[in-house]
Amino acid sequence: MNYKMIGRFLSQILMIESVFMLPALIISLCYGEMVAVNSFLLTLAIGLAFAGALYGICHRAGRIFGAREGLVCVGLSWIFMSLLGALPFVFSGAIPRYMDAFFETVSGFTTTGASILSDVESLPRGLLYWRSFTHWVGGMGVLVFLLAISSGSGKEGFTMHLLRAESPGPDVGKLVPKMRQTALILYVIYIVLTVINVIFLLLGGMPALDAVCTAFGTAGTGGFGVYNDSLTSCSPYIQNVTTVFMFLFGVNFSCYYLLLLKQFRAVFKDEELRLYFAIVIAAIVAIAINIYDLYGNLSDTIRHSAFQVSSIMTTTGYTTADYDKWPAFSKGILMMLMIVGACAGSTGGGIKVARVMLLFKSLKRSVGQILSPKKVQVVRNNDRPVSEGVLSNTNAYLAAYLLIVVISYLLISLDGQSIGTNLSAVLCCFNNIGPGMEAVGPTCNFGFMSDLSKLVLSVDMLAGRLEIFPILVLLSRRAWKRK
Repeated sequence: MNYKMIGRFLSQILMIESVFMLPALIISLCYGEMVAVNSFLLTLAIGLAFAGALYGICHRAGRIFGAREGLVCVGLSWIFMSLLGALPFVFSGAIPRYMDAFFETVSGFTTTGASILSDVESLPRGLLYWRSFTHWVGGMGVLVFLLAISSGSGKEGFTMHLLRAESPGPDVGKLVPKMRQTALILYVIYIVLTVINVIFLLLGGMPALDAVCTAFGTAGTGGFGVYNDSLTSCSPYIQNVTTVFMFLFGVNFSCYYLLLLKQFRAVFKDEELRLYFAIVIAAIVAIAINIYDLYGNLSDTIRHSAFQVSSIMTTTGYTTADYDKWPAFSKGILMMLMIVGACAGSTGGGIKVARVMLLFKSLKRSVGQILSPKKVQVVRNNDRPVSEGVLSNTNAYLAAYLLIVVISYLLISLDGQSIGTNLSAVLCCFNNIGPGMEAVGPTCNFGFMSDLSKLVLSVDMLAGRLEIFPILVLLSRRAWKRK
């Protein structure tokens, strides 16, 4: 284990996070929120001092950097970012208890959107911006950002290990030969889509800061709202715009790159994208039919159905209605969408459509091998054979997923809440969705939970965003050995 390389990398991450706080500091100054200004200044001083000390100790690091170092770097980076990012909330008094602030910040960076706050609108504007910005930088990944802006970090394996560890999906490939260029392309697409989203929200009459914060939550598929009722009180135009962009940010970003290259046929034939479309449309139709009597007209029914399906499927978590009051059939569909999640290579969470597709194809092959043991059967995706390593990784992910869900459910059950509350809390945090069902539903929050439950759910959020394995590696003794 190259400890100094990891320390140097953590120092760079903390420096970047400190720089990211500057816009929030400026916004606080513009609004005359001196308590928030002081909290950001104190956090900046702590962050830069710690990063500087860490860099001074570890700047002469060796060049050895493998998959183990990549996984540890990613896991520790997200934990340290959350530890530092929580401080402005505590110092300002907006969230006095550190455990609550840590939960809120982890929820932000992991683009979960689960909150302990009951009155979001009372937050100072600078802190409201910082809270939403954590979604945006966490959506694509701060390590991807670092790779995109860096002039190079040595061997190509260095960037490959980091991108593989942080990017969502069963397999991570290059859009172009260099991984740094791949990271840069991803962030350019991400920024452009975010800016377009902001423009559409401004055209709908939303105030500038609210539009930016809402777009951050949409782009990162996070769901931290700037209003207490999420987007329920917004106009149908704002809700429809958000529906469309939530869906767009749930698409694999490599599809947008192919569109830029005018490879329309490759995008149209993408199996994951087609399945993603099919699931969303089928869920919208099924829920719309089921809830029609609640709204009485087709327009509102389709609008609310499409919004909630897009929000839950992409694991954004915005709401326009209290879906906890919908019929059991509709809530069951939403619960299944929580688990499936968005496409691999998007900013969404969940198991991912690609993994679900591979699991079904692998199951189909297993049945075929039972019927025809001597026949060689290969799992294919987009007419290309899928390696056994990717299939093995997918099966291991599913096993780890189920194990973590069961353990987390048992631990938070110590709080004495209902089965529906506990199960949905674990699923919505592990799949980075935000609101769940019953006591953690769209009109409620997580503030009533014990510190143990908040800690468990925070770990779930980190594990879900980082695809489980970086967090498991941190808990492995073998990972910390020098050789």
